[in-house]
Amino acid sequence: MNRINLKVGEQITSSDKHYIITHIIDLETVLCKDVKTQESCRLWIRDLSPLITDKDEKFSGEGFSEKELVLVTDEDWHEAQRRFNIIRPLLECSRRTGAMVAERARVMGVHATTIYRWIKIYESTGTVSSLITGKRNGGRGKARIQSEIELIIQATIEEYFLTKQRHSVQKTCNEVISRCRNAKLVAPHSSTIRRRIAQVSEKVKLKRRVSSKAAYEQYSPKISNLTGADWPLSTVQIDHTLLDIILVDDIFRLPIARPWITLAIDVFSRMVAGIYVSFDKPSALSVGLCIVHAILPKEKWLAKLNIATKWPLWGMMRRIHVDNAKEFRGDMLKRACQEHGIDLEWRPLKRPQYGGHIERLLGTFLKEIHSLPGTTFSNPQKKGEYNSEGSAAITLREFEEWLANYITGVYHQRVHNSLKTSPLKQYEKGIFGTEEIPGTGLPSIIVDEERLRLDFMPYVERTIQPYGVIIDRIHYYSDVLRRYINATLPDNSRRKRKFIFKRDSRDISVVYFYDPDLKQYSSIPYRNISYPPISIWELQKITKRLEEDGKTNIDEDLIFETYKRMREVEEKAVKESKVARLTKQRRSLHQQAIKPYVKNASLQGVEEYMETDKTPKNILPFDDIEELDVD
Repeated sequence: MNRINLKVGEQITSSDKHYIITHIIDLETVLCKDVKTQESCRLWIRDLSPLITDKDEKFSGEGFSEKELVLVTDEDWHEAQRRFNIIRPLLECSRRTGAMVAERARVMGVHATTIYRWIKIYESTGTVSSLITGKRNGGRGKARIQSEIELIIQATIEEYFLTKQRHSVQKTCNEVISRCRNAKLVAPHSSTIRRRIAQVSEKVKLKRRVSSKAAYEQYSPKISNLTGADWPLSTVQIDHTLLDIILVDDIFRLPIARPWITLAIDVFSRMVAGIYVSFDKPSALSVGLCIVHAILPKEKWLAKLNIATKWPLWGMMRRIHVDNAKEFRGDMLKRACQEHGIDLEWRPLKRPQYGGHIERLLGTFLKEIHSLPGTTFSNPQKKGEYNSEGSAAITLREFEEWLANYITGVYHQRVHNSLKTSPLKQYEKGIFGTEEIPGTGLPSIIVDEERLRLDFMPYVERTIQPYGVIIDRIHYYSDVLRRYINATLPDNSRRKRKFIFKRDSRDISVVYFYDPDLKQYSSIPYRNISYPPISIWELQKITKRLEEDGKTNIDEDLIFETYKRMREVEEKAVKESKVARLTKQRRSLHQQAIKPYVKNASLQGVEEYMETDKTPKNILPFDDIEELDVD
């Protein structure tokens, strides 16, 4: 069980007790009945866990275990997507009936029992890859005909049916039969061919048989409702920008750089769905981690920032709108979205109205940031003589805290001009409904958060040597790698076998190794655990400096020695700066202390005064002055 379904009648646990949800109270609590005592109580959603039964354990062991997306073959992936597309309309129904399942089974040529089984698997795991259930030896809903005949059917649909000639389904069946006879193959029944044609989406049919414009007008959102966002999380827009502020490091408070923000907005409610702030330029990782932040509950993240204000938005979005930048085009990001039933859609070219919501939100945030120390402003005229680097004072963590406070305490609470209500109130309407429109109910909660993050992380493939594994000149090792040292391919003993590794660029002191036998990830630390954690951008900065200095044999010892020297230089600079600031403070305090005595006095009088013994002694900076208790 990989998710908690927050619906009336669902069985859950809390504090090792078994409950049944009886009422959904609000975005944070539910009313439950204790199965043993039959007493009702109110429980926090954040404290709920899924109920794991013996039946669930058996169910999860029948080939439905988590799969690493990278290792799923294209054939298996297409089959899993085909099954998901069959059950998807039933998953999205607010109320599913047996008649609806039977009709869907009839149209798609699949037995109703099979559809119920696929629905059960998907609702339990929440992943498309779980629909790959072991060996496929035929059966209803799966291809049982020869691969040669299957190729002829698919080629005929592609070359004959999906054309501007608009050949009918019957003529397409006749064409398949004719081609099979020409190839001396037994022709399939026409119902088999019709089922294959029915599996082609209506949008693709209209685009290929009529025109792209017709498909766009029929299936794309209208201008009056830019993204068809009719319910919470139906459409999320994501974009990023370089922020107009310089941040400082956590240790020495020295200026680093301007950070990037990746932001996700729920178009229906205008609530911020997720954020990711980093010094790295936009990448597939920053997009993926922003999506993960949007999907997961925010309580743990807010608690780390010591923020008590609520951010009650979580759950899988129906689709994500992005622009056409390369970081949104990666195969891994696309497959990760498909794995969790998310449609990744790119903004149509030359249609600026798409993405307008996220761009306005980014503009709002940039405007608010201009009031913070270290802002670079967006307009040089507004900046004037303001020293951005000299005024920089906020760390990345402190900026995240400020941003979270602004989102939860200001932006979500105030009335939105277009909605005529606050984003939070709009979101609540969508979840719980109104007298006129029914609500969608609370979305499910993902249980295995770490696995979700790994699904959206980019990966590298490496062989495993006696010393472990090397990624970007850094060595990693753990005993879990021992069994795979110098491993070769199962079908070719002359070639070394490569394994999947993933990592979070914010902290590269650990990488995650996918064990192909155990089918799970393990964390692998530095081989030399005395090295400090660093980020990928710090590693790149060090490597660039070494290359500029003419270093050729760059290894991890040189990298971390350079890192240590850079820190020492920065620490020395901070100390010198601190001494200079203290001196400046003392002089300022000294001048303030003598002002009452020299007001309206001549320069000569000032000099005479300063030569006397009346000069204030032991003037300290403000930080060193103790406050006195006053009765």
